[in-house]
Amino acid sequence: MWQKKAQDISLRKQKILKSKTQAWLTRIAPYNPPRMTLNPAKAALLVVDMQKFFLDPNSPTFTEGGIAILGNVKALIEAFRAAKRPVIYTAHVHHPDKLDAGIMEWWWEGMCLEGSEAAEIYPDIAPLPGEKVIYKHRYSAFYNTDLETVLRALKIEDLVICGVMTNLCCESTARDAYYRDYRVFFTADGTGTINEEMHIASLMNLAYGFAQVVGVEEIITKLK
Repeated sequence: MWQKKAQDISLRKQKILKSKTQAWLTRIAPYNPPRMTLNPAKAALLVVDMQKFFLDPNSPTFTEGGIAILGNVKALIEAFRAAKRPVIYTAHVHHPDKLDAGIMEWWWEGMCLEGSEAAEIYPDIAPLPGEKVIYKHRYSAFYNTDLETVLRALKIEDLVICGVMTNLCCESTARDAYYRDYRVFFTADGTGTINEEMHIASLMNLAYGFAQVVGVEEIITKLK
């Protein structure tokens, strides 16, 4: 089963991730001064695109970094739920007839189609009844969705971002959140992509101009 295979890979990767995270944070430190401290009373967690489409090792769009962060994403979700703070999910999907595909259809090989098994969020971190799922058709979770309406209604000021991919949907969403005056906390070890070079580049760019890049444990500690 793909899920058992994913779990086995995740456990192996997670051991490496812990040591890597400190190295990443040290490397970007000159661009990542402590500008902000999370305010739990105004915070929400955004879990970006943790779908089978990206996490199935047999998928042509398998994102290795997404498997590595599974444990950390789960820990974040549990911490936000325990603190009674909102957990919001995104799922990147397209109409089965690709009516909304546009440039995405020829830019990328393969589409994550609405209603397909590949579009489902990974079972171990699936939304609870009542938790919001944002269905999006482009990288940013803000583009042509109701995410901003939901965040405003919930009076959210601090947005913690985790999920995949670091340098596409997560980074695009973080930038759009910054433009809308949200305080963005971007998790170095709660986001993942296809290789370390792209991951570090995004962390550095975001730290320099858009977000406070943090470790997952730092966020969890603030919620207690």
